[in-house]
Amino acid sequence: MHRLAIVLSHPTQYYSPWFRWLRANTALTFRVFYLDDTGIAPTHDEKFKKTFAWDVDLTSGYDWELIENTARRPSTLRFFGLKNPTLHARIDDWGATAILLFGYNYATHLKLIAWARRKKIPLLFRGDSHLLGRPAPRGLKKTLLTFLYRQFAAITCVGAANRDYFLHHGVPPTRLFFAPHAVNAAHFDPASPAHRNISLALRVELGLAAHTRVILFAGKLIPQKQPRALLEAFLALNPPDTALVFVGDGPEKPDMLALAAQASPDIQLHFLPFANQSEMPSRYLLADLFVLPSRGAYETWGLAINEAMHLGVPCLVSDHVGCQRDLVTDGETGWVFHANSSDSLREKLSTALAVLARDPAPIRTAVATRIASYTYAQSSAGLQAALHSLSASSVS
Repeated sequence: MHRLAIVLSHPTQYYSPWFRWLRANTALTFRVFYLDDTGIAPTHDEKFKKTFAWDVDLTSGYDWELIENTARRPSTLRFFGLKNPTLHARIDDWGATAILLFGYNYATHLKLIAWARRKKIPLLFRGDSHLLGRPAPRGLKKTLLTFLYRQFAAITCVGAANRDYFLHHGVPPTRLFFAPHAVNAAHFDPASPAHRNISLALRVELGLAAHTRVILFAGKLIPQKQPRALLEAFLALNPPDTALVFVGDGPEKPDMLALAAQASPDIQLHFLPFANQSEMPSRYLLADLFVLPSRGAYETWGLAINEAMHLGVPCLVSDHVGCQRDLVTDGETGWVFHANSSDSLREKLSTALAVLARDPAPIRTAVATRIASYTYAQSSAGLQAALHSLSASSVS
C-alpha cells in the first residue's frame, strides 16, 4: 500500500472536499502538503480586485500540513512566488512512497520533480491543460513539455480535451488514467431547503416575477471569460420575460455597467457582487440557463458547469471551455457556440431560450444523468488505478 504525498500550491474549495471524501471513503494513506496559505488566509485577488478568504472548510477531515513559503514576494500567480526549502525533508520524514503533483508552474515544483527522480520516488501528475483555442505547442516548447511529462509514472486526466493534450506531448495511453474533475455534490444539492429559501428571497429582492426566466453568469468579469459579449448578445436579442444576472467583479464591470445604463429601461439586467462558495448554490438556483462564454485556453475546465449541472441547470458554453466535450453536448445536455463568434453566441442563446420556454424537462433530465457520473468516487477510482499501475511501470 502506497503512502501518497499530495503536493498542492494552496487549499482550494474544489480539492479540499475531495481529500475529505478520500479519507472517509477509501483506505488510501495520504498527506496533503500545501505550499502557501492562499485560500485560508485573507488574500488579495488581483482579478477580483478585492481581498477575501473562502468561507467553507478547507482543512478538516484529512491529513495535511503547510510548508513554509519563504519567497520574497509570496504568490500563487508567479513562478518564483513559492519557495519551500523544507518540502523535500518533510515528504521524506513522512515516508512517502509516491508523490502526486498538481501542476508544474512553480520553481518549487520543478525542484521537487528533480529530487523525487533522484530518490526514485514515483511521481504522478494532475493538470487540466488543453489545446482548445490556441495553437498546439511545437518546437522547443513541445520538446520541453514532452521531457517534463516523461518524468511521471502515471498521469490522471480530467477529461477528453485534457487527454488529447497529454497525448500530443507523447504520454503513452497506458500512463493516462481518467479521474474527472468533480465538485462536492452534497453542497450543490437542489433539494436543499436552505438553498431554495435563499434563492427565493433573492428573487424577490431582485424583483423577478415567477414566470421570468433567468440567464446567469457567475465568475470573474475579465475579457477571457467574455461577460461583455454575453451582455451584448442579450441586449441584441432582448428576449421577453427574461432577465440576465451577473454575479462577480472584475475590470470589465465598469464598461458593462455603462453599456447596461444605455439599454432600454424594460430590459431586466442585474449585477450582483462576488459570491463566496457558501452562497453559490442559491445563485445557481435562480437560473434557467447558466452561461460560460470563455475563449482561448483560459477555461481549462470550468467547474462552475459541474456546480450548475448538479443543481439541474442547463448550460451554454463556448467550444473553448475544457469540460465541453465531456459535459455539454449541443442540443442534448446544453448548447455550444463558437468562442470567437458573437453571431454564434447570439444564435445559440436564442435557441436555448426557445427550448427552455417550450419544454425544459428533457434537457434537465439529460443534465442530471450526465453529471451523475462526475463524482469524487469516479475521480478517486482513477487516482487509485494510477497508483496501482506504479508497481508494473517504470519511468523512462
